[in-house]
Amino acid sequence: MLSFIDLIVILLYFSVLCWVGYNFLKKQKKTKDFFKGGKRIPAWAAGLSIFGTALSPITFIAVPAKTFLSDWSYFFLNISILLVAPIIMLFFIPLYRNLGITSAYEYLEKRFNNSIRLIGSVVFIIFQIGRMGIVIFLPAMALNLVSDDINIFSSILLMGIVSLIYTLMGGIEAVIWTDVIQVIILLGGALLSLIFIVTNINGGINEIIESGVIDEKFNIVDQTWSLNQPTFWVVLIGGFFANLITYGTDQTIVQRYLVTKSKKEAIKGVWINAIISIPATLIFFFLGTALFVFFKNFPKELNDDFIINDAIFPWFIVSQLPIGVSGILIAAIFAAAMSSLSSSMNALAATYVADIHSHFNSKSIMNRLKVSRYATLIFGVLGILFAIFLVTTNTKSLWDEFQRVLGLVIGSLGGVFLLGIMTKKANSNGVLIGIILSFSLQILLGYLEAIHLILFSATGVISCFIFGYLASLFFEKKYKF
Repeated sequence: MLSFIDLIVILLYFSVLCWVGYNFLKKQKKTKDFFKGGKRIPAWAAGLSIFGTALSPITFIAVPAKTFLSDWSYFFLNISILLVAPIIMLFFIPLYRNLGITSAYEYLEKRFNNSIRLIGSVVFIIFQIGRMGIVIFLPAMALNLVSDDINIFSSILLMGIVSLIYTLMGGIEAVIWTDVIQVIILLGGALLSLIFIVTNINGGINEIIESGVIDEKFNIVDQTWSLNQPTFWVVLIGGFFANLITYGTDQTIVQRYLVTKSKKEAIKGVWINAIISIPATLIFFFLGTALFVFFKNFPKELNDDFIINDAIFPWFIVSQLPIGVSGILIAAIFAAAMSSLSSSMNALAATYVADIHSHFNSKSIMNRLKVSRYATLIFGVLGILFAIFLVTTNTKSLWDEFQRVLGLVIGSLGGVFLLGIMTKKANSNGVLIGIILSFSLQILLGYLEAIHLILFSATGVISCFIFGYLASLFFEKKYKF
């Protein structure tokens, strides 16, 4: 049962977010304010926002659940951002900043043609609507399982509507500054949980480490060469390409490179995110192991229904943490969802306005800022409706499904960007063939279950790059940019 104090903490959190959105309302005079924040964002805030956008409840809830059930095999999935960051800083950020674009997919038209740009935009839009549904549904489902006080539909509507309110009012500035607040809450909440576990286990942190070693919970490097298991090389390669796609081509992240006053500040923001990712990954993985040891010591406190899904951490929050602290941790779960949710809403609106509306409604008399807000509203509602649809499904681990969809849908798009940036011979006809062949290969690999789901990002990027490059050789060279 949630106490009155817990409910006050949660309501106070939502009120602060709405106040931030209202505080930036008057600054939203043009679309460059709504989508780029007038380039007024400092590097440290942009870096925290990148971190908050990438860290969704898929990380906050599902990663501790994964390590609770297994070990640290997936550790290098997040850490691989350190390998990706130099590539982003050397190639992608200078490119996007020099072009002065609003949407990442504008580059695809400059390099290839409008059809490739539209394909990229539409793929991103479809993927992000699905991602928003998962991001809202996961915490709502988990909290509903562990507490009768938290109705799943009420949680979905509350997170979705509050995110819509402050995103509609304050645009990207409100999104980024609420991200800063949410990152502090979610990391602070995770640390509070760890402190509680350590102080309530005899032997403290030493007992957690010793017990974890005995039960082989800290296994992190499996040198076995198998494409079907989360071995070290599978996780490292899969993580590298997944992060390359996310940080190089995903509009929700690319926007953060465009909101600072200079390229140097944007690069600094990427470094801040990469540096934060190291201790954050350690915290979330260790939290899963600590939960395992805690319930091993207190088996009667464990609800067996939650060991097969992603609700183990929320169950610990509701059943074990003191009054007030539970409210903070539930707010942290909401924060993990809403930081990604609001970023998706604003990025979807930016993509629609820049890549679709401006092309097909170039003579529209409607103010573009008004169109941007309407687009934000529509996409936000679609994400909420998809989350409600997911309530009727039966997915035990949304983390697994998210990794599968990321590779199947977005992997080919990452290959398109690399073809444009890394080669001069790639052309629009060849790239289109590469997309079709790559996507077909991805479907085949998924059907055959030939590789681990983490590798779908890698196979998507590599196959699109190879097929697109080879196909381009059969067409007239049309290097545009």
